[in-house]
Amino acid sequence: MLYFLAIDIGASSGRHILGHKEGEKILLEEVYRFENNLIKKNGHLCWDTEALFGNILEGMKKCGEIGKIPASVAIDTWGVDFVLLDEKDNKLGEAVAYRDSRTEGIDKVCEKIMSFEELYAHTGIQKQAFNTVYQLTALKKEDPELLSRAKSFLMTPEYYSFLLTGKKANEYTNATTGALVNAESKNWDFEVLEKLGIPTHIFGELKTPMTEVGDLKADVQEYVGYNTKVILCASHDTGSAFMAVPAKDDNAVYISSGTWSLLGIESLVPHTGPESCAANFTNEGGFDYRYRYLKNIMGLWMIQSVRRNLDKKYSFPELMALAKAEQGFPGRVDVNDNVFLAPENMIDAVTEHASVRPENLGQVMECIYRSLAECYRDAVKSLEKLTGKTFTSVNIVGGGSQDTYLDELTSEYTGLPVYTGPIEGTALGNIMCQMIKAGEFADLADARAAIRKSFEIKEFII
Repeated sequence: MLYFLAIDIGASSGRHILGHKEGEKILLEEVYRFENNLIKKNGHLCWDTEALFGNILEGMKKCGEIGKIPASVAIDTWGVDFVLLDEKDNKLGEAVAYRDSRTEGIDKVCEKIMSFEELYAHTGIQKQAFNTVYQLTALKKEDPELLSRAKSFLMTPEYYSFLLTGKKANEYTNATTGALVNAESKNWDFEVLEKLGIPTHIFGELKTPMTEVGDLKADVQEYVGYNTKVILCASHDTGSAFMAVPAKDDNAVYISSGTWSLLGIESLVPHTGPESCAANFTNEGGFDYRYRYLKNIMGLWMIQSVRRNLDKKYSFPELMALAKAEQGFPGRVDVNDNVFLAPENMIDAVTEHASVRPENLGQVMECIYRSLAECYRDAVKSLEKLTGKTFTSVNIVGGGSQDTYLDELTSEYTGLPVYTGPIEGTALGNIMCQMIKAGEFADLADARAAIRKSFEIKEFII
């Protein structure tokens, strides 16, 4: 029995999922789960890199304890964030999180040198305040001495692969998320980097998913109790999630639903023209050089934040029920407004910015749900206009697919049937990549066919 381990770390939690093949089916088993919380350091919101790596090791150790040693392991995380290493491979500064405010106004700084339209024509990446290109420019402005000491640039999952193996490897799909990679050449866009004064020597050769990074370091082997191969999956979590969409045809819209809602399609060519730029769609790299042509939408972060504001007094189903009790409430917000990126209190932020002021928690929730569904509808319409395609369904994967009220509203507002599942889409895509490399599946189409046989797919038609 060959086991494959996906270490899937999201912006609020992480999990270790073991996958193996039985007959024509893929079976998954969660062996470890942990929280991922932002911490405040030196005035910035940062990732707790030490705690995260400690949890990575604990989950790997658990696999050995239950007697299921993985043949390989791969790590996926959110996009855009990074760690810098010095000449001795020590971490420089903190791993500042994309929700930090350091990039406020930095897009305007960059646009004095290169217009966004020109940047988009190069990279095809939508404008978001936290794009890596803006983070690096913010760092250059705030602490140029630190940036000048940097010898290596590793995005978040690459950093943890480095800590496991001692070997550095930059992975294509995640690199594309931050507007650093040329959409046509699929390599670092050194013209953009040089124009913006970002040192180019810190960027290593881009590797594709299924590249082997190496064996575990001796001290890691000793701690977890075994050796295994670390490989690169589509290490941007949406890249892995898109792999796991069991669409029935090529006219399906995908939504990877979690903290963020990533809504889009797979394309064999990038769309970097002015119409796509004006619509603010993004061309992120995917497995086998497929482009993930999509829009980032704020997603379940808003609901998660409301729940945290209430000290998790309510379960997600209870919040859903409160929203349903207020059907017909007309208030809406722009879910992509940066005021919802990291507010002190999400309930207050929604109340303040809603077109009609909510008077109770149920109305706050109904406002969020309906605003998300309307945003999905508008994004689907934009996709149809930009691609000339007529879509036949919406396929939702990831933990957010369990939110049946949002699934129903998505069908209602888009007018399309909605298919949900698998729930662990990101971890499944990660494992599929490993399985294809190991020869368990011939290719992506073969692996996707197994998904439809392995997992329950629910249908919502309103």
